[in-house]
Amino acid sequence: MSNVSTHNNDLSIPDGVTFVGSINVPGFAQINGDISGEITCKELEVGPQGNVRGKVQAQGIQVHGQLENDINCKGLVKIHKTGKVTGKLTYSEIDIDRGGQFIGSMSSNKT
Repeated sequence: MSNVSTHNNDLSIPDGVTFVGSINVPGFAQINGDISGEITCKELEVGPQGNVRGKVQAQGIQVHGQLENDINCKGLVKIHKTGKVTGKLTYSEIDIDRGGQFIGSMSSNKT
């Protein structure tokens, strides 16, 4: 049984997996493990056990776990009630559920 998504251009990193380095995913990236480095993808979901530290670029971001450092989102950033985002966030739209946390600086890239 494989932990990698069966859809082309998608990536799933399960709980318990640690990765250090750069990831470029043309499609959807679901992170439940521990990532340090750079992630570039179309859509990013940080699961409840997910912990991402590094530079992130995506069209859309959903955060249930932890995301920190330099985050650039061209679309919607959704911080769920269990989510915590720390660092410098650039976004087009943002939605933070009650209980969700943001610590740092944020700026809109909407023109």
